[in-house]
Amino acid sequence: MDLIKTSWRKIALTIFFFVISVILQVIGLNYFLIPNDIFSVGINGVSQLMSIFARTFFHLHIDTGLFLLLFNIPIGVIGWKLIGGKFTILSFLNSVTVSLAMIFVPAQPFTTQPLLASLFGGLLVGASVGVALRYGFSTGGLDIIAMVIQKRTGKSIGVFMNAVNFVIVLIAGSFIGWQNALYTLIGIYATGRVVDTMYTGYQKLTALIVTSKGSEVVDVLHRDLIRGITILPSQGAYTKRDSTTLMMVLSRYELFEMQEAVRQVDPKAFITFLSTVNVAGEFLDADRQLQMRKSLSPKPTTIDAQLQAEKSLEEQLQQLENERIEKGEK
Repeated sequence: MDLIKTSWRKIALTIFFFVISVILQVIGLNYFLIPNDIFSVGINGVSQLMSIFARTFFHLHIDTGLFLLLFNIPIGVIGWKLIGGKFTILSFLNSVTVSLAMIFVPAQPFTTQPLLASLFGGLLVGASVGVALRYGFSTGGLDIIAMVIQKRTGKSIGVFMNAVNFVIVLIAGSFIGWQNALYTLIGIYATGRVVDTMYTGYQKLTALIVTSKGSEVVDVLHRDLIRGITILPSQGAYTKRDSTTLMMVLSRYELFEMQEAVRQVDPKAFITFLSTVNVAGEFLDADRQLQMRKSLSPKPTTIDAQLQAEKSLEEQLQQLENERIEKGEK
């Protein structure tokens, strides 16, 4: 029953922050950045440029949300085939939901001051990305592309995303005006600062978990996370009660998963986090974790195989019994 309650709680939290992420991004784009011709990061910025190009060169008013949807559909399909998993599905759904919301929500300037628009638009988009990453998904677009590139080539995600943002700023400055490009830089900087504050996917943390149910917590962590755990015996200074302190290093992407797993077994467990500068040794990435989960999962056994194993065991027992009888007769 407790496991079911925890599962529903986790699903409810994911849905709630999914909606929050969508709302923050739509407000940041449709009420601050787009009406003031200030560009966002990644695919959002590319979609804004395409919308302006269509209006300027072809006299077609195509909503930014429509371009965002057209870009994210193939990106989501590629991400699903090459990466797969819950992260890609939720990221794709997030990007599609944002695209549709941007189409139906009219773009109206909340402020006409470009500095305020770039600053608050960047903060809202950054908060949207940070909330998404903190709870196990992303806002889609370049996040999925960057993950595919990293897994296939080993190249840095940050370098790729910075290169795309640089091209967006360069085109914006050449085509619309360098003043808008400078305001775009302010928005991009604000977005990056908020994301770094709320979440950095590849930053490592050392978690110290003080619990009275050490073995149970270890079991559930090994079930949900493929991470090494160091068990340290401990004692409360005030209560004098024996406890167990578990030490593990994990990425911020796994933070929510770990907290929910511990809460399933011991809601009163004390968890503290230490910033980890560097990790020496084997720190498993997502691909290696997936391979280990597959190797550790129980292999399916058919009824025929079970019957054959039982028959073989009976034959071995009968053979031992016959040998014992023969020795007794001698």
